[in-house]
Amino acid sequence: MSPQLISILALFAMVIIATLRPVNIGILGFIGSFLVGTFVLGLDEKSILAGFPADLFLTIVGVTYLFAVAKLNGTVELIVDAGVRFVRGRTALVPWVLFIVSALLTAMGTFPPAAVALVAPIALGFAAKHDMDPLPVGMTVVYGALAGSLSPISVLGLLVSGMAGDVPGFSPSILFATAFVFSTLIAILTQLFFHYKGRIAASRVPGGTSRGHGIDGGGAAGGDAGTPLPGPRVPATGGITVTATRPAQTLTITRTLPTTRLVVTWPQRATLLALLSLAIGAMVFHLDIGILALAAGTLLSFIDKRHLSAAVEGISWSTILLVAGMITYISIVEEAGAIEWVAAGIGSLGAPLIGVLVLCVMAGVVSAFASSTAVIAISIPMLLPLLQSGGVAAGMAISAVAIAAKVVDVSPFSTNGALILANAQKVDPSAFYQRILRYSGVIVLVGPALAWATLVVPFSW
Repeated sequence: MSPQLISILALFAMVIIATLRPVNIGILGFIGSFLVGTFVLGLDEKSILAGFPADLFLTIVGVTYLFAVAKLNGTVELIVDAGVRFVRGRTALVPWVLFIVSALLTAMGTFPPAAVALVAPIALGFAAKHDMDPLPVGMTVVYGALAGSLSPISVLGLLVSGMAGDVPGFSPSILFATAFVFSTLIAILTQLFFHYKGRIAASRVPGGTSRGHGIDGGGAAGGDAGTPLPGPRVPATGGITVTATRPAQTLTITRTLPTTRLVVTWPQRATLLALLSLAIGAMVFHLDIGILALAAGTLLSFIDKRHLSAAVEGISWSTILLVAGMITYISIVEEAGAIEWVAAGIGSLGAPLIGVLVLCVMAGVVSAFASSTAVIAISIPMLLPLLQSGGVAAGMAISAVAIAAKVVDVSPFSTNGALILANAQKVDPSAFYQRILRYSGVIVLVGPALAWATLVVPFSW
């Protein structure tokens, strides 16, 4: 059996084991890295650990540490309340406001993980406070980051444009437009799916309420039906009781919001300044967001020493273990030559349209476990020879492959998905991980093929 096939089969085995047993898949990733690296590839310890994602480790540690401090001193709650007032109490609109914020950040050049790292803690803090399902809220933030990530001035947009060169039919503006529309539609479908699943679940429970969220009944501990009833509007201040009547049932919902603005303390003002500095440092000066967050969190902890030890406990160590282990193993898969092996098989298909489909699917599957930027950098050069024979809309094919690699960033093994997992509140971490894994599995199966079917097939001949 070839090293390429062994590395791929071992990866599938890890996913199956972690699905059937309550074991952190990151542990399996480290074990697999040393087994395959040592006994199949003959690598030494230094070479095996060369793929350890030190930058991602720092990002998750720093961001979760900083926002643990911000949560403990009440700053997150302050921002959430400000968001509710901004949309005049219409809580269902808040995730879409954050979608736009994420899109603007990435469209202006912020790297997607940095944008998600800034917005996700706020979004998931809001979801926890208002008993909303954190999964669709978090996914909306990720898709917002995708919506702007391929703009003509973004890092990924410039990368794709540089590799595409003067390919006929390709345009940076078309790349941006297709990514924005596609990610927006996926976000809308996600929100609708979980909304109607929540309504169906509520209708099956006496009294019209349900304790779970989403397709598997898991969700926020102590949550309500998972999705608010359409129509009722909650004012930004004061309290309101809304009675909504459905066939054979009457629901009474009481939601009370602050009647006065919260008093902003000195530690909260310092935290808001730290968050602003973090955003400027990441977006304008392209500084490492993990180091900035660690420095800011440490300074804030000294201002309010009560939270010094508690903030460290807020770091999402299980998520760090999961992501670091799997990315380390993916580097072993690449070292084994599995990516080039699959690419060679695609080139032998002969039919350009089918080859583009296979490449979209491959980009999606690999990107679910590895850096989407690296996958795009590998996939676009593989695509260009397929476009030379004609019969395929070259510009749309390039967009489809880039989108296929990005749409799966909701995976818990990717940076963006890991940030959602790390910042979720009022959830069982293991159960929420399983929910994200199932959701991302559906996206991996459907997203890349959908990008091909909607962007490539209608424009090819």
